[in-house]
Amino acid sequence: MLIALLPGDGIGPEVIAETVRVLDRVTDQLRFETAPVGGAAYKAEGHPLPPATLDLAKRAKAILFGAVGDPDCDRLERHLRPEQAILGLRKELGLFANLRPATLFKELADASALRPEVAGAIDMVIIRELNGDVYFGEKGMRKTASGRREGYDIMSYDEDEVARIARVGFETARARRGKLCSVDKANVLETSQLWRDVVIEVSAEFPDIELSHMYVDNAAMQLVRNPGQFDVIVTGNLFGDILSDQASMCAGSIGMLPSASLDANQKGLYEPIHGSAPDIAGQGKANPLATILSAAMMLRYSLGLAAEADRIEAAVATALEKGARTLDLGGKLTTTQMGDAVLAAL
Repeated sequence: MLIALLPGDGIGPEVIAETVRVLDRVTDQLRFETAPVGGAAYKAEGHPLPPATLDLAKRAKAILFGAVGDPDCDRLERHLRPEQAILGLRKELGLFANLRPATLFKELADASALRPEVAGAIDMVIIRELNGDVYFGEKGMRKTASGRREGYDIMSYDEDEVARIARVGFETARARRGKLCSVDKANVLETSQLWRDVVIEVSAEFPDIELSHMYVDNAAMQLVRNPGQFDVIVTGNLFGDILSDQASMCAGSIGMLPSASLDANQKGLYEPIHGSAPDIAGQGKANPLATILSAAMMLRYSLGLAAEADRIEAAVATALEKGARTLDLGGKLTTTQMGDAVLAAL
């Protein structure tokens, strides 16, 4: 099975390298091809998502993605900035459903900003819609009638987009504890009112699932007040981006949380939710566990290798139980040493 490796920028190549070591240990069914993406691709080929990279992503069974973001590219035109690569991949591959599990490993209770008894209850999946909202709506800069500069970004969803992601939410909840919370801002936004209406309509197909609704500001508060109340959260692109990052810190470190971005046929792009962290790139300080756990999700969701996925997740837990910690977790292990700890647990 062909896996596209897109290491990207900053710490991306470092965490991808450790993840490939782990994958090679648990299965011999994978073959890898690597291609540039993000700032690295722009510097090499003049575009953050070159045609050859996109072609590889389309041919592959799944994509393992590092990170994009390079300060050297901050002044480029928006369509040439590294971040446009991930947006382009989502659009071209039809990756509309982002699954971000947030679970606190019991060994990391002290790493969370929350009290251990509160953090210990975190066990949720945040499902974020990826193809709509302000990220893909009309946007630009213009002058007002008085000659002042004005920036605008249009937030919009159509009912089919909402229904599609809602079904993913309900199906995920059905496989877990049967509770789905839909997060919106329906008291202010017409986009959110449509979102809520459609989610309620789709809920008729899932009478066994307990559906609730929450405004996004309250959801942000509840994530730190009582995160254990959540099983599955489904929300739009903008709100999901913010809430999933918040959940990562509740769970101890942004370096611990994996993610999957899936199409309608379970093909996916798998990446850690952290960024490229250019300030520590090349220093061996990055935590590879989020990427390793993303690879476990890849095995489970796209490749049908659930037993191998279970082995990786168990090995991560064992490594943590034995005290393996990178700098972000209060330890001293390098990126490679953390990879070694997971391999030893395997």
